Amino acid sequence: MRAQDRLAGADFLRAIACLLVLAHHLALRLDMRRIPDELAATANVLRFGNFGVAIFFVLSGFLLARPFWHALDAGGAMPNLGHYAIRRLARIAPGFWFAASVSFVLSLTLLALPLTPELVVRYVSGLLFMSQWHWRTFFPVEADGPLWSIPFEVTSYLLLPVGFFLLFRLPLLRRRPFFARAAWLGVVAVVLLAHLVILRLFALDDIGRGWAYGLQGGAKEWMPNYNPIGFFAVFALGALAAGIEVMLPARRSPWFDAAALLALAIAGYRLLISPGGSAEGYGWLDIPYGFPVFPLAVATTLISLSHSQGLGRLLDNAPIRYVAKISFGIYIWQEIILTLIQRLAPGSFGAASVNVVTGWLQSCTLTAALIFLVASLSYYLLERPAIDLGNRLTSRRLIGLLL
Repeated sequence: MRAQDRLAGADFLRAIACLLVLAHHLALRLDMRRIPDELAATANVLRFGNFGVAIFFVLSGFLLARPFWHALDAGGAMPNLGHYAIRRLARIAPGFWFAASVSFVLSLTLLALPLTPELVVRYVSGLLFMSQWHWRTFFPVEADGPLWSIPFEVTSYLLLPVGFFLLFRLPLLRRRPFFARAAWLGVVAVVLLAHLVILRLFALDDIGRGWAYGLQGGAKEWMPNYNPIGFFAVFALGALAAGIEVMLPARRSPWFDAAALLALAIAGYRLLISPGGSAEGYGWLDIPYGFPVFPLAVATTLISLSHSQGLGRLLDNAPIRYVAKISFGIYIWQEIILTLIQRLAPGSFGAASVNVVTGWLQSCTLTAALIFLVASLSYYLLERPAIDLGNRLTSRRLIGLLL
């Protein structure tokens, strides 16, 4: 992304999101029964790094909605949905498909699972981005649990234009920013109502429910609270934040620096108070990850940092920008590497160490180095070429040549 096109703070939040999720999965490998009492509180907070998933959803909604808001406020047509679909597919699909395929092979080899029709259906439903609709297919593959969220996000990609299509069909909202944002609040309200209907109509029984029954048991534990419509509510808050951000004057102000610090403090506090509650951090309407306080704080941070005088640029430093660049690879490959290390070295992550924390930290250092290496290779060899291809396919010059 060119420097003049980069929104201050977006790279920082993307990097924080992927590092939080990584911290969550590393903390799950720590034997909580053996750690000193003085470290227990910190370890418990690290387990709530899964809140990083909510940051990803808010950030995606924020960035993808901005062109729609610009077009609506200008009284123009909706952005080209073909271009939108190609670029989203180019960004998500190659890395996701490759990681899912590697995980599928590992489940048959390293994990020695039998090749059953159900395992194949899960894998294929994941490749088609359709695994999010049933607990049996919720986790597309056994060796890479975090992939569950990618089809969820794809659902949000599809619902975002649907919501904006309704807004673009109402002439009253053209060139009337405040009315349009109020209408988007109506979209969020409808989504939340649909989430409530799902909770009522699709409650699951307790047979084979719980993480003791593996990933599918865990999926049955999560659903229906975890459903694509409820997660779109988180995504839609990010879209609403984008609508507010594009209304603001272009000038920067130290007041936005202060607002960003306050919003970050609120988000951090919501995460810190999560231990003691559910592992999923269920919030209002049983939507995960501290809804709506945490995603609203993240959304406010995005708005504020993009108009801050210095904080946004300070946080988007070179190391943070690099982590943000390879964040998708960090997300999709971390569980594969963690699984490999645990299978090949059963005593890792402090399991065979006299000092469990020291052993865990040593394994975490090795794991993080490998994850960053694989994520870098994934970005430069697979993701970046696909992104560039998507950009070329949707470039005005190429379209002109085809016409």
